[in-house]
Amino acid sequence: MITVTLLGTGSPIPHPDRAGPATLVSVGDHHVLVDAGRGVLMRLAAAGLGVDRLAGVLVTHLHSDHVTDLTDLITSTWVMTFTPTPLRIVGPPGTRQFVDHLLASLGPDIGYRMTHHVDLPQPPIVEVTEVTDGPVDAFDIPMRISAAPTDHRPADPSVGYRIEADSPDGTASVVLAGDTVPCAGLDRLCDGADALVHTVIRKDVIAKVPLQRMQDTLDYHSSPEEAAATAARNDVGTLVLTHYVPAPLPGGLDEWRALAAAHFDGTVEAGDDLHTVTVRPRASR
Repeated sequence: MITVTLLGTGSPIPHPDRAGPATLVSVGDHHVLVDAGRGVLMRLAAAGLGVDRLAGVLVTHLHSDHVTDLTDLITSTWVMTFTPTPLRIVGPPGTRQFVDHLLASLGPDIGYRMTHHVDLPQPPIVEVTEVTDGPVDAFDIPMRISAAPTDHRPADPSVGYRIEADSPDGTASVVLAGDTVPCAGLDRLCDGADALVHTVIRKDVIAKVPLQRMQDTLDYHSSPEEAAATAARNDVGTLVLTHYVPAPLPGGLDEWRALAAAHFDGTVEAGDDLHTVTVRPRASR
């Protein structure tokens, strides 16, 4: 059994009730974070977890709304775990350079803390693994993780992930799509998966906004209908919507579910921050 928690369902547009994109995938007491948008540590705290409980972070791409709080994760892992603990980060090519820049920007803070705290004898330990396609072997946890390229150009490269976990009832699987349009790499990850967590935007709404910058978002994100078609095409069991643009009005998530359900016969989940979904092997549903 896999538990998926939507830690942050927001977007680059600040919202008082939605943190930035972040999803927690848990198998028992083993936890992997997928993306690290604004407020991720606050949402982890609300879920009852600290950074010491994370096996690591999977990054789908380097757009700021998906990685802005990696800085907070790096610092908190270093300062709040009290023993030298590496933060393991997996992401597409470019992630290592990005993390190096983050560490450089933290240079003054690192210096202050090491000068003041004798029990911080070394800078943060960050281990970065870059992936494009294939197995991910960066965490010592009872989950199998694989990556495949997605299409969020010009944010390129971008990747999605499939996480699998065995249980007496069989093998459960969940795919984390990140930001992408329908593409072959995502189809490969989704083939027969028990759940797909997919970021979505309302293209029907955004198309009416007379601003070029908003119009530009239409060609590299999926709508609820497109995410549903991906799920249906690949025999996915449950579709989980997140990263809503624009943010749904109170009570408005039913409309998002209905848009997806028109193209997908499985279960459609859409929720606010901290919404959880239990993913079981299909045969035991």
